[in-house]
Amino acid sequence: MEAEKIISELLSGAGISINGKMPWDIQVHNDWLYRRLLNEADLGLGESYMYGWWDCEALDEFINRILRAKLDRKIKGNWKIALYILQTKLLNRQKKSRAYQVGERHYDLGNDLYQAMLDSRLNYTCAYWKDAKNLDEAQENKLDLVCRKINLEPGMTILELGCGWGSFAKYAAEKYGAKVVAINISKEQVKFGRELCKGLPVEIRLQDYREADGKYDAVISIGILEHVGYKNYSTYMNVVNHCLKDDGIAFIHTIGDNKSSTHITKWSDKYIFRNGMLPSIAQIGRSMEGLFVMEDWHNFGPDYDKTLMAWYQNFNNAWPGLRDKYGDRFYRMWRYYLLSSAGGFRSRFNQLWQIVMTKTGREKPDCRIT
Repeated sequence: MEAEKIISELLSGAGISINGKMPWDIQVHNDWLYRRLLNEADLGLGESYMYGWWDCEALDEFINRILRAKLDRKIKGNWKIALYILQTKLLNRQKKSRAYQVGERHYDLGNDLYQAMLDSRLNYTCAYWKDAKNLDEAQENKLDLVCRKINLEPGMTILELGCGWGSFAKYAAEKYGAKVVAINISKEQVKFGRELCKGLPVEIRLQDYREADGKYDAVISIGILEHVGYKNYSTYMNVVNHCLKDDGIAFIHTIGDNKSSTHITKWSDKYIFRNGMLPSIAQIGRSMEGLFVMEDWHNFGPDYDKTLMAWYQNFNNAWPGLRDKYGDRFYRMWRYYLLSSAGGFRSRFNQLWQIVMTKTGREKPDCRIT
């Protein structure tokens, strides 16, 4: 009962009731939940939801309220959580020998799942919703925004570090006449991406970003820095510097953390993005020093809330056709992932940054950044 009282008081401070009537209130089905939350923090919250110990109609708003009330700082968990955090500080969990783990565990889950959830071009990163009426338009906006920010013109060469199913590479080749070399660590994405880009001046390689070579007019990444890890940010920047022509433009699209850290939540690391972590402004800035001039830093984090909610609606609508393959436990896991992530952006706990950089010593480019 003591654990229930503590959790109830904490949730009440966020405007959340246990077994209440509001959409963001939680409905508890197993009283072991309270002790588990105190012992395992975010891991206990996510796993107990997966096991059906509690439900919430507006899970996204539940997480938004928790984060705005800073409850994540008030429940630290037990020694196992502390050990996980210590390991992320001491070990290089994103070293080259571990690079393919997230591809195998997440991006290779099934192209049918992602085709059902994403836009028609299979963008698995934040859309840009300015003047967009739907997800397809918002993702086209994002792709064109990237092209304008790197001053893309016909015949230019681009190195894309981390390419998903080749959505940007295909767009840049079709719409701008660019030549793209794209690198990815997901076997399924590479295989499908090569089919989608067939006949275009696009080469998609199954390769770690540390193996990139050549010289390019632009070096970009859209959603890879979340997998690089703080011990490797300098390595990443050195790869970009090595592969970028002296008069070229570098570009990063990444989720960002408001504070410097060495880990994501234990639940996300275990079930969604193995070895992931979100960079901070300070961590990115330190890794840029001496190599690049920051030309533009654009934050449109709230657009990720809208993107994730659109993905969830697509996923939920398609679930009857996916259930037999993935199972009900997967549904609860994926629902928790998408909606809790939306809550993270709605609360401004996480950000979405686009960064334009050039090598030191070159003239300032006329980047089309609006």
